[in-house]
Amino acid sequence: MEISRTGDVWWKNAVFYCLDVETFQDSNGDGIGDLAGLTSRIDHLAGLGVTCIWLMPFYPTANQDDGYDITDYYGVDPRLGTLGDLAVFLRTARDRGIRVIADLVVNHTSDQHPWFRAACADRASPYRDWYVWRDEIPPQGPDGLVFPDAETSNWEWHEETGQYYLHRFYRHQPDLNIGNPRVRDEIHKITGFWMQLGLSGFRVDAVPFLLETQGLDTPAELEPHDWLRDLRRFITRRRGDALLLGEVNLAYQDVRRFYGDEGGGELNMCLDFNMNQAVALALVREDAGALVHCLRAMPKLHPDDGWAHFARNHDEWSLDKLTEAERREVFQAFGPKEDMQLFGRGLRRRIPTMLKGDDDRIRLVYSLVFALPGAPVLFYGEEIGMAENLDIPGRMSVRSPMQWSGEANGGFSDAPGDALLRPVVPGPKWGPKAVSVFAQEHEPDSMLNWMNRLIRRRRETPEIAFGEWSFIPFPDAAIFALRYDWNGRSVLVLHNLGKRPCKSRCQPDGAAAWGALTAILGQGGFELARDGTFSIDLPAHGVLWLRARPQADGIGAP
Repeated sequence: MEISRTGDVWWKNAVFYCLDVETFQDSNGDGIGDLAGLTSRIDHLAGLGVTCIWLMPFYPTANQDDGYDITDYYGVDPRLGTLGDLAVFLRTARDRGIRVIADLVVNHTSDQHPWFRAACADRASPYRDWYVWRDEIPPQGPDGLVFPDAETSNWEWHEETGQYYLHRFYRHQPDLNIGNPRVRDEIHKITGFWMQLGLSGFRVDAVPFLLETQGLDTPAELEPHDWLRDLRRFITRRRGDALLLGEVNLAYQDVRRFYGDEGGGELNMCLDFNMNQAVALALVREDAGALVHCLRAMPKLHPDDGWAHFARNHDEWSLDKLTEAERREVFQAFGPKEDMQLFGRGLRRRIPTMLKGDDDRIRLVYSLVFALPGAPVLFYGEEIGMAENLDIPGRMSVRSPMQWSGEANGGFSDAPGDALLRPVVPGPKWGPKAVSVFAQEHEPDSMLNWMNRLIRRRRETPEIAFGEWSFIPFPDAAIFALRYDWNGRSVLVLHNLGKRPCKSRCQPDGAAAWGALTAILGQGGFELARDGTFSIDLPAHGVLWLRARPQADGIGAP
């Protein structure tokens, strides 16, 4: 086994865990999570098996968009702590063997950022061309609204200086001018600063918008993808194993461009929105067809690059890649009420409530995500099956406080309930008294302990990260089965998407040379005949991971 490679390109076999500091753990009783509270919970993440924590924005902010409207790229929001608190957290995470990455949000700033205030004060300001200004709205775009519920245009009139400024997100988030070399140099400084303090890389927010040049009045002197390649070179010089994980919600053929050419050189990883939406459709239809189609369309990457797969992220579950009819199917099954939907394109619910608390089906979803060719990403609370709080407006519904125990406020904070940043999930079925870390720690078959086993098995199965995948040709449409081959080893991952038990058989290529099959996760019957006929018997929504050994291999599987 090329075991050294699994450490050199650590992101390919990582288990990522995304969290918002302000909703994870409050240490001082003010109702807002903080870095000291996060540090106190680091052993929960270490015990779970997380290898990389992804921090949502913790920088000073005007707090009109949950921290994505940044007012200072070189500090920590005082509500969350200090740079010293961050240093303690990073040191503690490193001691537990956990890397940390953070959101890099440089498509836009807050309109309260000193750069934008200076730009608004005087047209002659040196910061004026750090943003995109036009006398008239250009007919060539950009078009399309990110938040159609809140905005009617991508341009906002600034009365004092008599020009429009560009904003692809909210009007209080003016776009930075990536065509300005001083802006690009500043982004280098920002990334260099945080890596010097101990970050292992960044999740780059809204990458297509960051590289967009529509609306600029003069062409950028550096082609946008060349700039992204330059940023990758910069962070690699500063830290050889640094990661750039991109948010690129585009069709596969367009996502491929953000990795660079066949030699790579831009992003190391991209969050796979295409596969995420295929998972939704496959679950609704109880048919693997959408997953098969998506995998066949998945572009080939440089061997050191990879995909990041997720069941649920911190925004709405976007279904924008589905057809209108397909989207209606998913809405009807997972969020039929209008207040469960958002922007006409997505759902604002978490997995457990969408699947009506069906434990087998919930675990099927996460097994699928962990078994896809790439690295898995968890959103905080998924390890215990947390629900959303639809009383919280918009995308924030899935960002309620972490549920640690059945105590007041779910053990998140000692503050009065009405002083919390956001309310906890209510009710006897999904609230903290029913769903919490403490309640599940000592239940052998709890979601928490099952997730711990899933993570451990995934880490012990680098074939999924580094191997060549192929389909196992079972004829039953409800069975989604993949095979990974790497360094003479084979792993088989089987999922029954249907609500009925399933028996099936096939003859995979080379199966006659397998000497034995060993179960490493899940349950179900399986048999390998001498002629290579492979038979399985899976329960409803069943999961089964197997390791195949060549006949001459006498070494036991883990």
